[in-house]
Amino acid sequence: MLSRLPLLLLALAACAAHAEKGDRTKPMIFTSDQRGSVDGVNQRTELQGNVVITQGSLVLRAEKVDVRETRDGYIQAYANGATGKPVTFRQGQDKPGESIEGVADQLEYDTRTETIRFIGSATMRRMRGSTVTNEVSGAVILYDSRSEVFTLEAGNTSPNPSGRTRIVIMPPAQPDDPASAPASGLPLKPSTTLTPGKAS
Repeated sequence: MLSRLPLLLLALAACAAHAEKGDRTKPMIFTSDQRGSVDGVNQRTELQGNVVITQGSLVLRAEKVDVRETRDGYIQAYANGATGKPVTFRQGQDKPGESIEGVADQLEYDTRTETIRFIGSATMRRMRGSTVTNEVSGAVILYDSRSEVFTLEAGNTSPNPSGRTRIVIMPPAQPDDPASAPASGLPLKPSTTLTPGKAS
């Protein structure tokens, strides 16, 4: 079974749409309920309490976030959830109506490599509208939005029994079975010219 894992990951990548490219040019907006600090010298921002980061279609929610800007202008975000309130992530895809959603105890986001690392009880889903088309879960998930590849790690913080990884690939939507479709044609109507026969 383990030998099939690379094939399954390739299947996930093959049916993927790329992350919405317009997000890269949008401003990154940070909000929180509690205290925050901005260190201009070290290019570091810390926020606590229902933190929300948005950038175009990207939405990240966490209890605590530590954001650092590199010297060349890239962002590295480290997000932590709280008990019963994990970190959540959502981003639209270039194909309209499709998105990626993820949840984990912790999250690391790097705009230089365009990677997201979900750590602890991690689950990611590819959505088409409100329908799940693919789902992966494990102790750690690394998602590369450039190549659309998921890398999974097993471990005791996996949401699955015995710490195993799990991949679910839904079958593609099939057209309705013609045999079950209603018959076409005009509905039957009573005759206006025939009279019922009489019994002899």
